[in-house]
Formats: sequence, C-alpha cells, structure tokens
Amino acid sequence: MSLSLSSLGRLRGLVLPLLLLGGWEFMSRQDASGAYAFVPLADIGKSLVALVLGGELFINMFASLARTSSGLFFGIVFGVALGVLMALSRVADRLIGPLLHSIRQVPMLGWIPLIAMWFGNGEFSKVFIVSLAAFYPMVLNTYEGFSHIDRRLREVGRVLELKPWQQFFHVLLPAALPSIATGVLHALAFAWVTAVGSELFLSSGAGLGNLMMNAEAGSRMDVIVLSVLCIGLLGYLMNLLFTRLAGHVLRWRNLR
Repeated sequence: MSLSLSSLGRLRGLVLPLLLLGGWEFMSRQDASGAYAFVPLADIGKSLVALVLGGELFINMFASLARTSSGLFFGIVFGVALGVLMALSRVADRLIGPLLHSIRQVPMLGWIPLIAMWFGNGEFSKVFIVSLAAFYPMVLNTYEGFSHIDRRLREVGRVLELKPWQQFFHVLLPAALPSIATGVLHALAFAWVTAVGSELFLSSGAGLGNLMMNAEAGSRMDVIVLSVLCIGLLGYLMNLLFTRLAGHVLRWRNLR
C-alpha cells in the first residue's frame, strides 16, 4: 500500500503537463485560427513519426546536443580556470575583474553579429557563442566559491603544513565544489539558450534552431512545437543527469 502511494506521489509531476496538453487540445478544436496556433496533438504525433522515420529529427537533435555539450565543456574549463585565478590572486582580480564585469553586461545574442563577422557562420562561431555563455556563470560561481571558504579550513591547512597544491586539492577545491556545481547548472541553461539562438541567427548546418526556422518558412507549426519540445526534453535530461551526478559527488553538502 505504501509502495503504491509512493508511486502515485512520484507521478504528481505529470499532473500539470497533462493539464497543459488537455488545454492545448481544447484550444486547437475551437476554430481554424485556433487549430493553426494550437495545432492538434494528432498532427504533432504524425509529424513526429515522419521526422523520426526520415531521420531528420535525430540529425538535428544530435547536432544541437553536440554543439551545446562542446560549448558547455569549453565554457566550464576556461570559466573555472579564470575564476580560480581571480579568487586566489588579488593582482589578477584587479586586472581582469573590471573588464570581465563590463563585457558580461552585453547580452549574449548581441555578440552574434560581431562573432559572425570575425569567424563566419560556421560551427566554430556557434560553439564559441555557447562557450562564452557558459563561461560567465562559471567564472562568477567559481570566484564566489573560492572567495568565501571558511577561514578555519584555511587555518587547518596551515596547521597541517600542507603544500600549496595539497591545500588547493584537499581543502580549497572541495570547499568550493558546491558553488562550482551551481555554476554548471546555470551554465547549462545559458548554453541551450545560446545554442538555439546561434542556430537561428547563423542558419548554416543542422540543428533544432535551423529546423524551427525552416518550419516557420513553411508554416509548419507542428514541427516548431516538436522542436521546442525536443529542446526542453534534452535540457531537462542534461540538468537531471548533472544534478544526480553532483548529488552523488557532493552528498556531504546540500546542492543549491
């Protein structure tokens, strides 16, 4: 009995999506304009089958996923490196901080025309834009994580006469990991936003953004809806995967 109640409790998250689907289907049946703006679920299902059988959906999903993942990886690596440098070096913080905080005020989509002029409309520009979007939250969260380490932990390292690299890996890094993990979650959301945005602006190659653009040109609302659902699903799965991984690695702390 308790197992059944527990299973029902886990299904509570499906209530709102099911209500939204019901409302969507209701709106699609009102009139012709409603059927265009809220395309019937049966039509979306038919388009899903056609895109899957033709392989078009998987090609575009893989292209967007690969672009987002690679950009996220570079953004995390360089963001963590710069955040550590600025947190541990007052000179680097004073030199780089003002420029960084000025540049990051520019909206990410505002960089796209300039980056396209510099590097063209190819894959490098798209990955670069995603990397830049993931870079800023990683720098800020890494900086915060290393700057607000409990002073008692630093004193423990000194008392134990740890070498600098031992203090970093055994004291500072573990203490800053929760903040870094929070930065990855923020970077993941920004990465998906800019990946789709770069595909919409730089319409070369495969990707869910390009699929949406082509569907808009052909007035295929069903394909646009499918693309949006795929983006949301991929983002949700990546977020869930990292949250589970971070929860396991940081089981000694509460991940914010």
